[in-house]
Amino acid sequence: MNATARRQPAQTAASAASSEALPFRAAPHNLEAEQALLGAILVNNEAHDRVAGFLEAQHFYDPLHQQIYETASRLIASGKQATPITLKTFFEKAEPIDAGLTVPQYLGRLAANAATIINARDYGHTIRDLATRRTLILIGEDIVNAAYDTPVDFPPGEQIEEAETRLFSLAETDKFGQGFLGFNTALTHAIEMAGNAYKRDGHLSGIATRFTGLDSKMGGLQPSDLIILAGRPSMGKTALATNIAFNVARARADSWAARPDVPPDDPSHDGAVVGFFSLEMSSEQLATRILSEQAGIPSEKIRRGMINEDEFKELVNVSQRMASIPLYIDQTGGISIPQLAARARRLKRQQGLGLLVIDYLQLMTGLSKRGDNRVQEVSEITTGLKALAKELNVPVIALSQLSRAVEQRDDKRPQLSDLRESGSIEQDADIVMFVFREEYYLERLKPQEGTIEFQDWMAKMQVVSGKAEVIIGKQRHGPIGTVQLQFDGSVTRFADLAREQYMPERLE
Repeated sequence: MNATARRQPAQTAASAASSEALPFRAAPHNLEAEQALLGAILVNNEAHDRVAGFLEAQHFYDPLHQQIYETASRLIASGKQATPITLKTFFEKAEPIDAGLTVPQYLGRLAANAATIINARDYGHTIRDLATRRTLILIGEDIVNAAYDTPVDFPPGEQIEEAETRLFSLAETDKFGQGFLGFNTALTHAIEMAGNAYKRDGHLSGIATRFTGLDSKMGGLQPSDLIILAGRPSMGKTALATNIAFNVARARADSWAARPDVPPDDPSHDGAVVGFFSLEMSSEQLATRILSEQAGIPSEKIRRGMINEDEFKELVNVSQRMASIPLYIDQTGGISIPQLAARARRLKRQQGLGLLVIDYLQLMTGLSKRGDNRVQEVSEITTGLKALAKELNVPVIALSQLSRAVEQRDDKRPQLSDLRESGSIEQDADIVMFVFREEYYLERLKPQEGTIEFQDWMAKMQVVSGKAEVIIGKQRHGPIGTVQLQFDGSVTRFADLAREQYMPERLE
């Protein structure tokens, strides 16, 4: 039984009456814009250069216009002139448009009524936009038809994924960019960046993490950078990412409060609006970590309710102070690149996104099915994240797991080759950082008390206790090396080490 037959008779009759009342709606198109652009190209081939970077033959609504544009493009690409005379050869045997108008005659009319070359780009954008709208209509119709007549082996979840994939694909192909920039324009942007860094506290060109060592080496978090933060379990990578996200969002809230007369989206404000995709932990767990870190109360005590009245009041006070911080959490598990990109774009449009954090990379899904090729899937994910960072012009911090190869070495400090499915991650990332805590491994080598080995172990523990290393293994635009931080595991808090506590820096 088809979808129509399943409806109630009253509903069917009402639908029929409604359909009769609705006039026929043609797909969005503008034949006049197509004619004006084609005429401009036939009169002056430079008009083609203005639209060739984003306009293709299939974007024209009229099939004949598609053929004319494609033929003209081929002639121009081969170094020849595209005019009504040179195109005439290709259309002499074409079916006439009507009894009194052949295609060669139509070419002459297009040239005679041509728009000026100045308007060519505007007409091209109009044609391209209308083509996108027609594609959206087709996708929408397919979604409706599939929802009515879906096969048993095509569940709604897969329909949603297919629709998201098609929409994401359309969004990607619809991005034609701005083409080449003159070197003078690029120089102007570079000088503006240097000027902003000179005026800003700490002289950073990017967003400050509020960790002095990291900011010194990276110059802050740079727009359009993909930053991979990797580590073995229990090293503290989620804690460090959470600390950075909170520091950045708090700086933006403090800047808003200190300068209420300056618009919230003004680039002179410190910090940034932060989007945090927590694929592993719930939003409540992430908020508990931040509460613990800010209130100085162990998260274990908060979770188990083992707090006294004073500690509870402190939690309430801290939560009230944090309420205005622009940190937005998405706790969807197994999110795909198209879903993440769509939500990040929405947050950018609505709130002015300035930093994106993903915890963590291996829990995402690519466009390929997970069972096909995991390395290929991770490659799609990292490529998509880098493209998203460039599109939104914000830094993206993506956490990543490390392979077990680390555990097999005496020196367990991670290396680039330890990244799981590492090829694409290392290639696409602008910065790769590793979190390493020697204390974690040394604790598990505790010898029997009272022995000489125990005394040596205690001496080593005093050196590494409460300390962590952030190893910058790759940085496109700066030095690599190691930054020492203090780590308090009970409240998942990283902090700058006091200068006298710094160990000699490991340079590579």
